[in-house]
Amino acid sequence: MTIRVGGTGIWSGQLRRGDAGEAAALAAELEGLGYSTLWIPDAGGDLFTAIGNLLGATTTATIASGILNVWMHTPEQAASEHARLVAEYGPRFLCGLGVSHRPFIDSVNEPGTYKKPIETMSVYLDGLDAAPIPLVVEDRVIAALGPKMLHLARTRTAGTHPYLVTPELTNAARVGVGPDALVASEQGAVLETDATKAREIARLHLKTYLGFPNYLNNWKRQGFTDDDIADGGSDRLVDALVVWGDEATIAARVQEQRDAGADHVCIQVLTKDPRAFPAEQWRTLAPAVI
Repeated sequence: MTIRVGGTGIWSGQLRRGDAGEAAALAAELEGLGYSTLWIPDAGGDLFTAIGNLLGATTTATIASGILNVWMHTPEQAASEHARLVAEYGPRFLCGLGVSHRPFIDSVNEPGTYKKPIETMSVYLDGLDAAPIPLVVEDRVIAALGPKMLHLARTRTAGTHPYLVTPELTNAARVGVGPDALVASEQGAVLETDATKAREIARLHLKTYLGFPNYLNNWKRQGFTDDDIADGGSDRLVDALVVWGDEATIAARVQEQRDAGADHVCIQVLTKDPRAFPAEQWRTLAPAVI
């Protein structure tokens, strides 16, 4: 890869959608704490300004999209913006790509927009290859879950960014992309030792995702059932997807992800207020997970 991604990172919607000045200041602090990569999501809108804001605030950290939604940005735009940001800040922008989810895409576009995800991603990669300044294989990964998308990640990108996965599913991703590709797994975490409070926060986070078939199918591959998915998720499912407890407990899950095949683990810290920057939790966790 042009970009080397290892160690432990942070996955944060707040760094994308929160106050830009506060996001920049925290990005610099997170880099100083030793977090190697900062991941931000995309649900449309101006993703690239947010990436530029974080690149400008840091000097060594990789900034990654987790993920750039291929229905909401043309490959020409993605390649052009990637080239612009790399020219300005150096090779620190890893472009995570994803096909998102039918219920979401069809709700913000004409019903029926979402179709043929494997073909759509393949054509999108063709567009990145054909751009005046290509967004090259080494600088892109796919948020792949199923075997076919993992094969595409293996053959046409640097690897995969699995989201909402257990260590067992991280291992499936490793098998799918092979021994040499990047596996950068997201791990939800609640720094809370009270089971009731922690699971309440985790379920608030999982609520939307429980309606997305891509995730449900992936969890069922591991053996979770419709009963696990019903009523906000069983304790078994919640605890498998979102680790909660003290610093040592969260660090142990991060290590499980590494042992399962992850080169890089990006922690998404969850709190009662999903809009607030979990800055204190990021600081508290750093010595344990880095």
